Amino acid sequence: MPRVHQIDPSLEVLIVDDDTDVRELLVEFFQDLDFRVASASDGRAAITAIEREPHRYWLVVTDIIMPGADGLAVLRAARTANPELNVVIVTGYASLDTAVEAVRLGAADYLSKPFTIGQIEVMVRRLTERVSLRKENEVLSGHVRGRRGEDHVLGRLEMIGNSLDRLESLLEQMSTPNS
Repeated sequence: MPRVHQIDPSLEVLIVDDDTDVRELLVEFFQDLDFRVASASDGRAAITAIEREPHRYWLVVTDIIMPGADGLAVLRAARTANPELNVVIVTGYASLDTAVEAVRLGAADYLSKPFTIGQIEVMVRRLTERVSLRKENEVLSGHVRGRRGEDHVLGRLEMIGNSLDRLESLLEQMSTPNS
């Protein structure tokens, strides 16, 4: 898959899975896409990493059943530490209840194991597009706020100019002799 992201290159993906094979597969996949990648083998280590540096990651991909803390605990901690952080739940024990709970807690996606690389590619493309749109929206909103600020300043300058014109007119009237 060609490079699809326009994510800040200083941001990382955090892969959290107690299954070494799955964790290594996902780490390699994201590295092949030129993402910086960190990993954790249990939920508690992931939570510690996220809480220590909440803006280090743009994406967390976490298993749901793990030692230390489960994927929903990782999701809760991630969303609390950084509401902009995208969290994807990956599980071999998919159920409607956990899917609903994950979405309710703010998961960006929910994938069942075994997953295909194609499913991961689609998820990554969708999330990178979402992040890019969010950043573009922030930039455009800043321009609009800046423009409104310019309009406000221009309006104030016009009011000051009008006041100066009135003062000049009054001064002229006061300086001219009465006829």
